[in-house]
Amino acid sequence: MAYQSFQQEYLQIPIITRSYTTACVLTTVAVQLDLITPFQLYFNPEAVIKKYQIWRLFTTFLFFGTFGFNFLFNIIFTHRYCRMLEEGTFRGRTADFFFMFVFGGTLMIIFALFVNLLFLGQAFTIMLVYIWSRRNPYVRMNFFGLLNFQAPYLPWVLLAFSVLLGNAVMVDLMGIVVGHIYYFLEFVFPNQPGGFYILRTPGIIKSLFEALADDENYNPPPEDRPGGFNWNE
Repeated sequence: MAYQSFQQEYLQIPIITRSYTTACVLTTVAVQLDLITPFQLYFNPEAVIKKYQIWRLFTTFLFFGTFGFNFLFNIIFTHRYCRMLEEGTFRGRTADFFFMFVFGGTLMIIFALFVNLLFLGQAFTIMLVYIWSRRNPYVRMNFFGLLNFQAPYLPWVLLAFSVLLGNAVMVDLMGIVVGHIYYFLEFVFPNQPGGFYILRTPGIIKSLFEALADDENYNPPPEDRPGGFNWNE
């Protein structure tokens, strides 16, 4: 019964969120079991170009470190805000959501060429948080019972928390910058006088997701409900 309940709950997770978080967990498990090493996963432009290790363009987003607080913190936030975006803003727009992944990931790879970052998973998480926070500006947040603030401040609170943990500030800043670029191009600029949609999901991506129609019986929670999550619970 427990397995069936877990399976049912797992399959209720939207396809993009389910696929990405599962890939992150499996990658970490593989490293933990010494099946692969982080040296095979990090972003290395020379290895990609000269040795054709194309997988590094993807695995750099899948590894948050070995099992520990940093991994747990990132995987919880990744799952939470990725799912809320997919079930809320991008409800019924799976192809567009996937294209957001492609666009954001591509920008981060380009930026990483100049700032020498090896793993981009945390930056990707911050990007998701930033976009969600700007789409839900009036949601009240609580940080471990210490701070109360509106959702748009969440990425900056996480950046400050990350710095306190000794992480590089550039990682979170990259996530914020890429998140803002996507948010502006997708949700702000098209609504300006003379504005238009710059980001258009390619037809090939749309065709890949045509078969993934939403289950009519699936009834997810409202998008804003999880936003008031009390982090000290």
